[in-house]
Amino acid sequence: MIKKEEKGVTLIVLVITIIVLSIIASIGYFNGKEVIQKEKLESLKTNMLLIQAKAKECVENATFKMGINPDEAKKNEVRNQIYIDEYKLIKVSDKTDLIIPNGITVNENFYYVTNDTLSKLGLDKIEIGNENGEYLIEFNEGENKVEIYNTMGYEGKYSLTDLQNIEL
Repeated sequence: MIKKEEKGVTLIVLVITIIVLSIIASIGYFNGKEVIQKEKLESLKTNMLLIQAKAKECVENATFKMGINPDEAKKNEVRNQIYIDEYKLIKVSDKTDLIIPNGITVNENFYYVTNDTLSKLGLDKIEIGNENGEYLIEFNEGENKVEIYNTMGYEGKYSLTDLQNIEL
């Protein structure tokens, strides 16, 4: 009796193929997840850097208008004129519905960034709220510095300074 040569996929070949495909899929999944996390972090940093650059213009303008050794009344007048009236920022202390994460210590120099603020700064493409978080600016006219915070943050870090030290 002549035995016919059987052609087809054996069970062993099928199992090996499934194992190889699952290994490739898991590598792709974890690499893809890492790429997405890295993109989210870079996007957040970029938005915060753009806001910081524009906010530095505001603080320089305020410092110039305050002059040398201004009294507290002059400082408040200039801050209201530039930050609130001109750039439509809201003092964080005046915003009652804002949830501040534990990592952010708020003081009287903190301002909330609104959509109107972003429009005035020419940053219409930056979205705030929902999964993007809210942006806060801390002005320090004395040192001519600005710190930007995001309420969503990334891995428990909320300030631009902290986020710039993260490397993926």
